[in-house]
Amino acid sequence: MKARTSICEFARWKAGGERFVCLTAYDAPTARILESSGVPMILVGDSVGNVVLGHADTVPVTVDVMVHHTAAVRRGAPHSFVVADMPFGSFQVSEEEAVRNAVRLVQEGGADAVKLEGGRERCAAIERIVAAGIPVVGHLGLTPQNATQLGGYRVQAADAASAIRLIREAALLEAAGAFAIVLECIPEQVAALVTERSTVPTIGIGAGSGVDAQVLVFHDLIGISSGYSPRFVRSYLDAEERLREAVGRFREDVSTGSFPGDGESFSMADEALAVLRQAMTTTSTEEVLKQ
Repeated sequence: MKARTSICEFARWKAGGERFVCLTAYDAPTARILESSGVPMILVGDSVGNVVLGHADTVPVTVDVMVHHTAAVRRGAPHSFVVADMPFGSFQVSEEEAVRNAVRLVQEGGADAVKLEGGRERCAAIERIVAAGIPVVGHLGLTPQNATQLGGYRVQAADAASAIRLIREAALLEAAGAFAIVLECIPEQVAALVTERSTVPTIGIGAGSGVDAQVLVFHDLIGISSGYSPRFVRSYLDAEERLREAVGRFREDVSTGSFPGDGESFSMADEALAVLRQAMTTTSTEEVLKQ
């Protein structure tokens, strides 16, 4: 098994113009698939809240939830570089609280790095977490944790003033010590400008092709969604329909009696079965219960 990718290798890929992928995982089986497929970076997103746990958004997700799912991903992908999202409320109160929660995600969850949403206002927390020895990924553009404040799930940095602000904030995150920056739902031209000016990898989601890496939610990639698919998603498999077909075939096989068959059943040796039948013909149910 190839050694775990390091932040130094991500930096070399950036310098050499080598693009890479990142995908989300929330459990061990998915993580195992991603690792065996050569995905170098796995993100345990707080999107677990709406993708897996049935919440309307990411806000209800807690540090305990993130630790739980991060640990599962680590068990499924022991050799992958795992980034854990810091959920809402885990880094906004104070830098000390941010460090404490980041340590939990690394120590209990097994993460290699953590990700924080936000720009200038997150620089102090990033600096403290990095100083504690934990790599940090920044996140700019559409930041789901405060989507309400941004006016909903819509494109960010679409005008010159807000684009300039985002480009400046990317530089601030890099200066604070972030080793990579996620750019979500921003014009491709703005993402390309950030990428050109940055010495750390940019990871795009809905940010066009001019970034260093692309990240998608695994469930979107394989066609399992709540019915809404963002414009920036490309589905590579209609897994939801195929799963329905599999469940339907199972129901049919059960109803017709073709499942389970000989291959899915266990059998008793003829001699033992004969003894059992003889015992049952000479012993009443009441006697069996008394024994």
